[in-house]
Amino acid sequence: MATELDWSSLGFHFRQTNKIVVSYYKDGQWSAPVATEDFSVALNCFANTFHYGSSCFEGLKAFRGQDGKVRIFRPEENAKRLQSSAERLGLGVVPEQMFIDMCVTAVRENLEFLPPYGYNASMYIRPVLIGTTPGIGVCSSEEAVFIVMVSPVGTYSGKKSLTPLTATVARNYDRAAPNGTGRFKVSANYAISLYPYNMAHKQGYGELIFLDPATHKNIDEFGSSNFLAIQGNKYITPLSDSILPSITNKTLQQVAQDFGLTVEKRVIPLEEVAEFDEINACGTAVVITPIKSIDDKARLEDTTVVKTYHMPSGEEVGKTSKKLYDRIRGIQDGREEDTHNWCLFVD
Repeated sequence: MATELDWSSLGFHFRQTNKIVVSYYKDGQWSAPVATEDFSVALNCFANTFHYGSSCFEGLKAFRGQDGKVRIFRPEENAKRLQSSAERLGLGVVPEQMFIDMCVTAVRENLEFLPPYGYNASMYIRPVLIGTTPGIGVCSSEEAVFIVMVSPVGTYSGKKSLTPLTATVARNYDRAAPNGTGRFKVSANYAISLYPYNMAHKQGYGELIFLDPATHKNIDEFGSSNFLAIQGNKYITPLSDSILPSITNKTLQQVAQDFGLTVEKRVIPLEEVAEFDEINACGTAVVITPIKSIDDKARLEDTTVVKTYHMPSGEEVGKTSKKLYDRIRGIQDGREEDTHNWCLFVD
């Protein structure tokens, strides 16, 4: 039960809640969504997703503000991104309003698991789209199931928010292929990244930087999220066709412009990190995770570090990054004005 949870030490883990919301796609139509206490989904062992990886997902959050109101942050952006992923996989596309309505229903059905204001915690919303058509031939799935589930969460790393982490470079591993699916939130992209990501974690690093898969010279993104840097009055983030278009990054860019910063989306050679004042990983789970150092090695498996880039901000989050973080969290918590109408209120 939610009453037994310690809201101050949630971490980022699965916790059983009351209900999930489910809809099925067949003959070109979506069934009416149903909220159910059954967290099991029965699939034929020949289901397309098991053989050819036809699945994609999203991640967004709901917050209980200081005013007691419940807000879901930018769900329409996640709906559009899921549609893009579904089209890439040839799956049934979830209508935007249906996506939003199912997220709202999932939050309502599990309100007791929404952390109270003041714990820097939230309700993570995980929509998943899965191809279910049984078959053997290589083809897209004609049938699908769309599920929205939720779980109360704290910080992603389990550490205090804005705790700087170390990172290393995956020079001999890629998370996506050139002209592949890197810009879509398909499950296979994450499966591919797990082996090198696990290796980096075992070596003591908190994050892993993937380079562009075509040349292995330029920064693409971190294993779990997008890359952003601050240099003077500039907000700099990579421009690449193999990067997932992060909604958090998009939001941060708008906030940066609100503060008068110049936003640059461009190719970033790895060596340029030596010139940056602040570096962060950014994503839904964290908003911002500061990076204090980056080790570059010839191969990820190597113990010899060729070069280490130390950030001037060191053991503290950079001042500009902290300002950006505070603005977004302030909007999510209802402490600052939502001038861009990013929050959807749940009655």
